[in-house]
Amino acid sequence: MAEVATSGTSSATSDQLLVVIDPVARRADGESVRIARDVLRAGAAGAKVCLPDGPEEFARALSRRGSRRPVVVGDDRALVRAVELLHRRRELAGCALSLVPVGGSVSLARALGVPCGAVAAARAVLDGAERRMDLLVDDRDGVVLGALRIPPLGSPSPLRHSPDGVTHPWLRTCRSLVRTLAPARPPAAPGSGPTRLRVEVDGETLVDLHQSVEAVSVVPGASGTARVEVRPASVGAEASPLSAEGSTITVSGAHFRYRADAVVSGPVRTRTWEVREGAWGLTVPA
Repeated sequence: MAEVATSGTSSATSDQLLVVIDPVARRADGESVRIARDVLRAGAAGAKVCLPDGPEEFARALSRRGSRRPVVVGDDRALVRAVELLHRRRELAGCALSLVPVGGSVSLARALGVPCGAVAAARAVLDGAERRMDLLVDDRDGVVLGALRIPPLGSPSPLRHSPDGVTHPWLRTCRSLVRTLAPARPPAAPGSGPTRLRVEVDGETLVDLHQSVEAVSVVPGASGTARVEVRPASVGAEASPLSAEGSTITVSGAHFRYRADAVVSGPVRTRTWEVREGAWGLTVPA
C-alpha cells in the first residue's frame, strides 16, 4: 500500500485528513481521482493519501488513521465497506466520514446528498458539515445505508454490466444468440416464483407464511425508524401493498436473497435488521 504525506499551501479546514483511494476508483476513472486528490491537497495542509491495493489494505488504512478524518475516494461499495469497518470497530460514533464518489455506481452517494462531481465533492469534504444519519444493522453486523430489497425467489439474476455501466451491443447480440440456440426451459419448479415469507415489524406480523409475496422493500423512514412495504402476490386484480414503520424488522421463511445497497446477500432463512438512530455521520455540503 502506497502512502503519501502531502502539505498544501493553504487550508480550508483545520482537520487532518486521511484520503483513502479505492483501487476500483483508480482503475475506473483515474482523471477524477487525480482531480479530487489535487483539490484536497490544496485545501488541507498535511493531508495523508493512501493507495490500498485491496480490501485488507483498505481496512488497515482506516484502522490506523489516528485522529485524522477519513475521506474515501470510491463508489457506493467503497462507502458501505468503510461504514461497515468502522461500525464493527465501534468507531462510528466519534467519526465523521467523507466521500468523493468515483466509480461505476454512485447512486447511493447521490441519494445521501454527496455531490457527484470530483471538484464539488472534494470541496464539500473541505467546507461541508457533518450530517448524522440512521443506520440499519443486521444480526450478523452487516449494515445498510440506503434501501434493502428482497426480490421474488425465482427472479433472474441482475445483469452484469461492463465497468463503464453500459451493456454493449455485442453483449446483447451474444445473449440473443444463446437464447435462440438453447433448448426450451422446462416449467418452473415449485417455489421459483413468488415466495412465502413472514415479515414482522416491531414484533407485529405484517404478512405471514400463508400469503405469497412478490417483493419486500425497507427504506429509511422517520428518524429512528424504517418504512417496510410488502407487495403481496396477486391472482387477477392487483393486491394492495402492505406497509408499516418500525425500528426492528425480521424476515423469515423460505430461503431468500436480499439486496442491501449495492450488494446481494444470501440465501438465508431468517434475518433481523435494527435501526440505529443517528449512528453514523457523513460530510455533505453545508
